Amino acid sequence: MRCGYFDAGTCRSCTLLERPYPAQVAGKQQHVRTLLGDPPDLHWLPPVTSTEAGFRNKAKMVVGGTVDAPTLGILDADGHGVDLQGCPLYPPALTAALAPLAAFVTRARIEPYDVPARRGELKHVLVTVSPDDELMVRLVLRSTEALARIRKHLPWLQDALPGLVVASVNVQPAHAAVLEGPDEIVLTAHDTLRMRVNHLDLHLRTRSFFQTSTDVAAALYRQAAAWTDELAPASVWDLYCGVGGFALHLAAPGRHVLGVETSAEAVVGARRSAADAGLVDVRFEAGDATAAALGASTPPDLVVVNPPRRGIGPELAGWLEASGVEHVLYSSCHAGSLARDLAAMPSLRPRRAQLLDMFPHTSHYEVLTHLART
Repeated sequence: MRCGYFDAGTCRSCTLLERPYPAQVAGKQQHVRTLLGDPPDLHWLPPVTSTEAGFRNKAKMVVGGTVDAPTLGILDADGHGVDLQGCPLYPPALTAALAPLAAFVTRARIEPYDVPARRGELKHVLVTVSPDDELMVRLVLRSTEALARIRKHLPWLQDALPGLVVASVNVQPAHAAVLEGPDEIVLTAHDTLRMRVNHLDLHLRTRSFFQTSTDVAAALYRQAAAWTDELAPASVWDLYCGVGGFALHLAAPGRHVLGVETSAEAVVGARRSAADAGLVDVRFEAGDATAAALGASTPPDLVVVNPPRRGIGPELAGWLEASGVEHVLYSSCHAGSLARDLAAMPSLRPRRAQLLDMFPHTSHYEVLTHLART
């Protein structure tokens, strides 16, 4: 993939861009095999690759510049805006939304936040696109000062972006490197974006996490479902379940599935998805994954864990080791924490694994590992 921003030195976020894509994937495969110790009884499936461009379903654009000439992109070393509206990582429907959004900043007179001066209102524009080219747009503001103007001019934005389904304002008053704040104001009739993944519609609410690449996420869920159907567990827990991607894909007649997630927003979306799909043996609870496991009277047959980069941690790893759970599917976005967690669960040995390149042109990747009790 060629990128004019990279060639000009304007943006260097894609640190591996100068390497041919097959070499990127091979390097990641070698990296994860080395971290996991490459045991001889671990079977590696062929890696899942991505398209080299247009794969990201979400843009997190820092807003800079001025009201009359806003930039959507990143900040330079001095904290000033660098416009990246032409970034090739985004699919056409998302890219096409950026110019109207920049025009909306001007029309609604929303002053971009000036980081060095600590003044202004609009910090970020967050845009998510579905496989059906529908959009969710979130404006991260320092306060609600511009809210009335945003509401006034929202019909103009809806006309400019016919695919706009969900629009909201998030309030983040702190001058800190924290993307969003605790308060969300939904401005549209719809409060969820429908993400069509394989045979399911996942309902993504404003503050819910979803995988970066919809196509690679679909492959991830298909592989987990295939392994689960082969193992035929009667009960499954999906810990750190997010919007329910694993739990909903692993559902089957006679199989009881429980999803646990700290984000109440994500749980609401997951429950809606289960209801839409008519899945009666799938339920979701808002809560801490470790606390849910430690507080349960009986462990399930299979546990799925999809933690953040820090991993599941020693407490949950210790519970899994002692629980008697026969099978664990561990989906990790950080192989270092995965290796650390595996060392704390010596009775659960990795049997099968697959690299999924969710983040081309960077050193990051996803890896799905099937652990079986020895």
